[in-house]
Amino acid sequence: MRPLTDVHPKPLLKVRGKPLMQWAMEALQRGGVQDLVINTAWLGEQIPQYFGDALAQNSGAALRLHYSQEGVDFGGALETAGGIVCALPRLADVFWVAAGDVFAPDFEFSAQAFARFQASSLLAHIWLVPNPEHNPSGDFGLSADGLALNVPQGASSASNGSTTKRYTFSTIALYKRAFFEAAWCAIPAGNPTGIPAPLAPMLRAAMDVGAVGASLYEGAWTDVGTPQRLAQLG
Repeated sequence: MRPLTDVHPKPLLKVRGKPLMQWAMEALQRGGVQDLVINTAWLGEQIPQYFGDALAQNSGAALRLHYSQEGVDFGGALETAGGIVCALPRLADVFWVAAGDVFAPDFEFSAQAFARFQASSLLAHIWLVPNPEHNPSGDFGLSADGLALNVPQGASSASNGSTTKRYTFSTIALYKRAFFEAAWCAIPAGNPTGIPAPLAPMLRAAMDVGAVGASLYEGAWTDVGTPQRLAQLG
């Protein structure tokens, strides 16, 4: 995203008049979320300077904001799993996660979806999207009964030889605290030494035992990874 991110962190770049990350923040608030932990890294000090400790709306209670400042505390980003574990002491037993550089203005952080997941035996529920041009092979499969599948690229079904379709992970997901504790993750809660860790290997291991649900989201969705994609959003 350079040169745009030489001056501002990507989540603060403006889309249709407001910071990119604010679209997801407002949607979470509409879905009933009252407290939000924001992980920051590159130029991350600008984010609490911009938003402060709450996001107000014209109606309803303000969204209370808390910060896990990976860049300040550890000198850089801890990747997705490392960042979640770092924030874990501040998170509830079930929580939403969404990337601050993804634009999905129509996504509904549904209280009903939250309740269904909370009552289930699953460790995670992820939302998949049709593959964009920059990720044509996708990431994960989706079963007919709503489970995410750890499908290698080009893998075929044993029954008929057909290739199992893969979709792109939107970054939007629900997780249970247990997924980031000892049985699945070796990093201590709070990640006191700042260990970077990716999320995909954990998800794939959980998919292999049928512990990850999935839904297909077909609304507007953009991974804002280049200045061109940002410009296309208007």
